[in-house]
Amino acid sequence: MSKDVLGKALWDYHKAPEEQELITWTHLTEEDPMPVDYFFRPYEEMPPIEQKALDLAYGSILDIGCGAGSHSLYLQDQCLLDVTAIDIAPAAVATTKDRGVLKTSCIDIFDHNGRYDTLLLLMNGIGMCQNLNGLQELLVHFKQLLQSGGQILLDSSDLIYLFDSDDAIPGYTQGSYYGEVDFGIRYLGEEQLFPWLYVDFETLERVASTLGYQCELIQEGTHYDYLARLTTEY
Repeated sequence: MSKDVLGKALWDYHKAPEEQELITWTHLTEEDPMPVDYFFRPYEEMPPIEQKALDLAYGSILDIGCGAGSHSLYLQDQCLLDVTAIDIAPAAVATTKDRGVLKTSCIDIFDHNGRYDTLLLLMNGIGMCQNLNGLQELLVHFKQLLQSGGQILLDSSDLIYLFDSDDAIPGYTQGSYYGEVDFGIRYLGEEQLFPWLYVDFETLERVASTLGYQCELIQEGTHYDYLARLTTEY
């Protein structure tokens, strides 16, 4: 992605916190305002699913799609863990570094090397894979990043709630998956549109199991969202 709309919003708020907001939407949903300060919330204000994920993180950690770095900061400063925060958005990484995260990198996950005990993808960070084919490719790559006995912690949502139960779910007849969406974001008149994936747990489990992962449902949220842990034996 050539633009860095989210990164700019994060940097602006970090330097001059006001009531900045993003506008987000998908091809399935209407435009929805999102306060930028949501990305800067402390552990106590995070959703229970995110708190649980942070509680389960251990060892060396790779925070993938770190955003403003709030998860990394908590794990580094409060849990005293070794955390590396990465994102493809330069201004997001700059924000994370300026907030005090010691190890940061602006890099695509497929270009990143290293071995970690925990791979962390929160706020539906797994969506970066864009579609189910991309999910499989990403999980294959993750095996190169996991230490023996390591884990992947991720959250996502099942978008089935967006469809009327009496109607056929769009996409199945075309061979695509209903959680593959076009996601839009706008800030100060500049907008960005990109493919994104929301994956239900059963589909995640099916894809992961074909690659040799054990997929565990850790916690369910209040609105079709969940936290999952993937592990593998090797």
